[in-house]
Amino acid sequence: MSGHSKWSSIKHKKAAKDAKRGKLFTKLIKEITVAARNGGDINANPRLRTAVLTARASSLPNDTIDRAIKKGSGQLDGQTFEEIDYEGYGPGGVAVMARVVTDNRNRTVSELRFLFSKHGGNLGEANSVAWMFHKRGLVHVEKAEVDEDRVMEVALEAGADDVVDAGETFEVAAAPENLEAVRAALEQANVKIVNAEVTMVPSNTVHLTGAAAASALKFLEALEDHDDVQNVSANLDVDPAELEKLSA
Repeated sequence: MSGHSKWSSIKHKKAAKDAKRGKLFTKLIKEITVAARNGGDINANPRLRTAVLTARASSLPNDTIDRAIKKGSGQLDGQTFEEIDYEGYGPGGVAVMARVVTDNRNRTVSELRFLFSKHGGNLGEANSVAWMFHKRGLVHVEKAEVDEDRVMEVALEAGADDVVDAGETFEVAAAPENLEAVRAALEQANVKIVNAEVTMVPSNTVHLTGAAAASALKFLEALEDHDDVQNVSANLDVDPAELEKLSA
């Protein structure tokens, strides 16, 4: 698949660690709250449906999900979140885009600028790297429990564009508007889904090795760990064996 992101293929590995630290739940709650601004009915709001299904798969309690929906849709008082995209360059010239949900824009941009600088990168202006990325729907499914031909058959019939081997998972790519149909078809076929999201996928990549690759991965993980950062996209390319070693 053109523009396959090696970074996106390892993010699911961090999910278990994030859940233990409570970070994953915080990010899921924010996503549900923001998505619910466009309506609290998951059947009429595709983004909210994706957020809720992802939250349930990550064992976020139902009452917590319901409160987040009510806060986002205005049925309950709560924090007012702003959704912003930031972009720039990380170590090794890696282009990075970060989707942020924050209740304090000034605080967040100051912290992100410091984080970029600390790791040898720089936070850029609008569209400094956005032109290198395009929006895609991605679904990762458990590789161990299903045949690739079966995944491809179901996904392509439902409107997906491609299926690639992404290490421990198969990565299914689709146009954002087809994501929910693809996800639903895979679920109906009893294919175990790790996660599904609309993210930014790079049109070209920067191949790094050794210390440069390690520095870039360290920076991306630090960015992902920031409380206000919901999603990180990067055009990093690292050989699978080295990536496995560095992300262990």
